[in-house]
Amino acid sequence: MGVSAAGPVQLVAPDGTPTSETRFDRELPPETLAWLYEMMVVTRELDIEFVNLQRQGELALYASCRGQEAAQIGAVACLRKTDWLFPQYREIGAFLIRGITPAQMGAVWRGSWHGGLGFTAKCVAPISIPIGTQQLHAVGAAMAAQRLGEDSVTVAFLGDGATSEGDVHEALNLAAVFSAPCVFYVQNNQWAISVPVDRQVAGPSIAQRADAYGMPGIRVDGNDVLACYAAMSEAAERARSGAGPTLIEAVTYRMGPHTTSDDPTRYRDADELAEWAARDPISRYRIYLQSVGVWTERVEQRVGAHGARLRTELRDNIFGAPDPDVLEMFDTVYADITPELAAQRERLRTELTREA
Repeated sequence: MGVSAAGPVQLVAPDGTPTSETRFDRELPPETLAWLYEMMVVTRELDIEFVNLQRQGELALYASCRGQEAAQIGAVACLRKTDWLFPQYREIGAFLIRGITPAQMGAVWRGSWHGGLGFTAKCVAPISIPIGTQQLHAVGAAMAAQRLGEDSVTVAFLGDGATSEGDVHEALNLAAVFSAPCVFYVQNNQWAISVPVDRQVAGPSIAQRADAYGMPGIRVDGNDVLACYAAMSEAAERARSGAGPTLIEAVTYRMGPHTTSDDPTRYRDADELAEWAARDPISRYRIYLQSVGVWTERVEQRVGAHGARLRTELRDNIFGAPDPDVLEMFDTVYADITPELAAQRERLRTELTREA
């Protein structure tokens, strides 16, 4: 059960060549290999458009996932559509895999919908901005699935910074004690805003903490989409079989700022950024696909057209969109509004009318 302090599991080396790893299978159908590449590229294209829209004043804030495409696509692509995802706020790739549209994602960052319009219809919980709270929600959902006799798995997404939160400790312990069918997926992107991971973890890895909870822990190269796919496949099947939770640490890097309100040059060295840029997950995987005969110019053209289409869709739905009705937030807390909330809504309505 113990986690080695050695380097993370890799199926594709940084130079795009296959590694000697034998525990996991990298032999996926060619169409699946190409699809993984397409979703990684499209995720990055959409991410670029989100940043552009924020800089143009159409969004108040945005949290980029640039550099983490492999970690997200690999983790979700192997799951069933009935498996529940409990995201933080950076999982664009996961949302795309589940069929959540750019317009639905954009509505969250524009503030025109609270939490996520249509997310739950795709077995995706609303975006969680508070750090680490969704881990408890994921474990609760997993335990509910146990009691209902379902074979679904829940995946709790978190960053390295969230592992310093008490809620995460409680969720890990609860899941282990009750053998909940839950996978804790840590995208270790090296920085919790301006705090480096070595200021949060004294041990050799985040994955090694799994030993203390009594669950398996595995450390994978988060810039290797096939390694992430394989690790999540194993953890999900383990959970589905009733063997309990797994902690996965996907070692990756946040290429951009924490959010668009952050300036990473104040705390991050340019040499470090360049070092990780050389490990770019998309270019690495493209080289691998070329070596196995999957990548072609036609594939690249199709992927480019897909990315351009989604960027246009996002802009068309966000640029100049009307502001939301602030009174709507009172209607989405409970199925039937409480008398207290109804009174608050009327007070706010009166104030807004007076200011108009």
